[in-house]
Amino acid sequence: MKINNETKIGIIAIAALIMLFLGFSYLKGKSLFHTETRMYAVYHDVMGLKKSNPVIINGLQVGTITDIDGGANMRDLLVTFTFSKNVNIPDNSVAVINPNLLGSPTLEIQLGSSNIYKKNGDTIMTTASTGAIDEALKVLNPVLYEVRNAVQSLDSVLLIISSTFDADTKKNIKDIISNMNLVSQSINNSAKSLETMMNPQTGVIGQSLNNINSFTGNLSRNNQKIDSILGNVNLATNKFSQMDINQTLDSLNMVINNLKNISDKINTNQGSLGLLIGDKTIYNNLESTTQKLNTLLDDMRVHPRRYVNFSVFGKKDKGNYLMAPIADDTLILANPKK
Repeated sequence: MKINNETKIGIIAIAALIMLFLGFSYLKGKSLFHTETRMYAVYHDVMGLKKSNPVIINGLQVGTITDIDGGANMRDLLVTFTFSKNVNIPDNSVAVINPNLLGSPTLEIQLGSSNIYKKNGDTIMTTASTGAIDEALKVLNPVLYEVRNAVQSLDSVLLIISSTFDADTKKNIKDIISNMNLVSQSINNSAKSLETMMNPQTGVIGQSLNNINSFTGNLSRNNQKIDSILGNVNLATNKFSQMDINQTLDSLNMVINNLKNISDKINTNQGSLGLLIGDKTIYNNLESTTQKLNTLLDDMRVHPRRYVNFSVFGKKDKGNYLMAPIADDTLILANPKK
């Protein structure tokens, strides 16, 4: 089938329109061949951000701005951006608009540390940007930039104090500062007292340190004696450790068992000692024998001629034998009441 010229021109025109649409979509940052991940961010000031501006993570472009809508009141600007590749965005990430003096601003996503990631259609947290002038000042003079930030922070603090604190609160702050002055004065006095105490001549701590130095000096001078004493102690402990403790304990147990057996025999009236202790008959016999012996001795003392006669012509004294011992005079004198 032959295609006429009009049909060819129509096909070329349609193809050109399609290519134009695809190119325009590509320039707008729209993906043509895969599903896009879309997220949102809300700002009060987009600082000149436009559609098709890049979305950057760590210096690498990962997406583009697709739409910016402020609604009727234009107070909150909703920025829509899509990613050209699959990127895991942590839940605590922040989207910041970075202005550029030489080009268009970019949307930078500062990744967070969360293990939970954003999904398609979620909104990312935002923070205010420092602005183009601040960025230039940061590059040209970092010290001046830091001073400027410090001054701004101080101004903010003073503004908050002046607008929030009432007269009573300011008076309380003044009293606190006055009390801090008193505390500092007390600390100064304490420091002076401490300095006095640390005086080597009159201070208590100084004298204590001198005594400690004297003590350590004595230890150093008697170091040899201390070593000798420790050596003797070590030698004694070595000898004690070398003693046969088990054999000694066994011998001691044997002696205790023998003493126990002897005691048991005495308590059971076995042997002479047990009978002597437990049997009253032996005691009675000993008492009777002692009484008879005392009687004999008293009789010999009173009638000595009956037993020893030194006279050639004398005769023995007979009769009137003592039948009981005479009471002891020493016992009577010691116990007159008896």
